[in-house]
Amino acid sequence: MGHVLLQSLALGSVQIAVGTLVNGLIVISAGALAAFLARRPVWLRVQRYVTGTVLGAFAVSMATDRSKAVVSA
Repeated sequence: MGHVLLQSLALGSVQIAVGTLVNGLIVISAGALAAFLARRPVWLRVQRYVTGTVLGAFAVSMATDRSKAVVSA
């Protein structure tokens, strides 16, 4: 496969296949997690509190950050 067009098509095909596989695995995992949380409301509440705490801590960290912003010329 020395031709550049064929190499580009092969690389594009591989990237599409890998991307489709990874996205499919993410969808299957999200569905399984949603089913798990739907069967266990306590875990759903824990997940919400943990997520809220992490996002709140991140917001406080960003609000109190005193580093200078990077400005491109």
